[in-house]
Amino acid sequence: MPRKLPLHVHKQLTRHKKWVFYFRIGKGKRIRLPSPADPLFKSAYMAALTGSPVEAPKVHEGTLGWLWERYTTESAKWAGYSAATQKQQRLIMVKVLEKNARHALTAFTQDVIQEGVDKRHETPAAAGNFLKTMKGMFSWAKKMRLVKVDPTVGVEPPGYKTDGFPAWTVDDVKAFRGKHAIGTPERLAMELMLLAGLRRSDVVLVGRQHINGRILSIDTMKTGARVTVELSDDMLKVIEATPRRGLHLVENAHGKPFTKESFGNWFRVKCTEADVTKSAHGLRKLSATLAAEGGAATHQLLAQYGWSNIATAEIYTKGVDRKRLGIEASRIVADQIGNIEIPHPNSGEGLSAKNARKTTSKK
Repeated sequence: MPRKLPLHVHKQLTRHKKWVFYFRIGKGKRIRLPSPADPLFKSAYMAALTGSPVEAPKVHEGTLGWLWERYTTESAKWAGYSAATQKQQRLIMVKVLEKNARHALTAFTQDVIQEGVDKRHETPAAAGNFLKTMKGMFSWAKKMRLVKVDPTVGVEPPGYKTDGFPAWTVDDVKAFRGKHAIGTPERLAMELMLLAGLRRSDVVLVGRQHINGRILSIDTMKTGARVTVELSDDMLKVIEATPRRGLHLVENAHGKPFTKESFGNWFRVKCTEADVTKSAHGLRKLSATLAAEGGAATHQLLAQYGWSNIATAEIYTKGVDRKRLGIEASRIVADQIGNIEIPHPNSGEGLSAKNARKTTSKK
């Protein structure tokens, strides 16, 4: 069901088939607002509501602000992004547009985009996300013939290599279990992420309505993929032992569901209490590693963890395969070493000793 607009906010379809939003009380003055999905919407709405409106700046054709507005309202690529990705890219563009919204698109050359990447070199992840945002927008603009050249082509991504969030270990799980007893929401959250491999964005949503018997099915927030897992007897006991007020399996201290961000902060505190210096995402990594080491194939990992990219699953299966193949190869080498015969002496001290033994036997 579409989300209702806030009080006194109205939308209108323009002649360009684009939705625009206004604040208007009764027959009073209309005040143009950003899109409700825009991070600036809330402040603009509150300003209009309290009588000190700040109207959305007029967007001029051929500028970066104009392109961003068209991209986020017309592009199928943008529409296909998850809500989390859209939010992340909007926050990036808020800062970019503060100084560059009215700049002509011709001003954004390959050098300018590369400079934007380079100045974020101290935070490689931020540099990478900036480049992804630019690539998505300008590649679409090139296809739509809104720009003649895609300035992101040839831009070098940030040069770093990382394994991301550190994975939990079995010892971490033991430590967490030792600190947080069955019946607590933190223990339930940990066990759910370990067994089902749920992301924090899914843990905060999963509830009784997603469980049929011992089968849990949920559409993941990040990719929209449906994951289906069987809950073990131990998992069912943990769920039953954890008190809750509503449908959500994991609730905060007030009996309300967490947001993704508040859950991450809360769970990190619970990890620290157990002397585990890891995050929720690292627990998902351990889950996938255990699955791969247990013999789960690539397509099975894709199904359980909701991945759409086979390369992600192969991170785990290839690692296990390399370990297994390495062990098998070392056994082959050991067998070949065992087949190497000790040579019989045919010269030097060994030969003299052999002749001496022959002379002695003749006497």
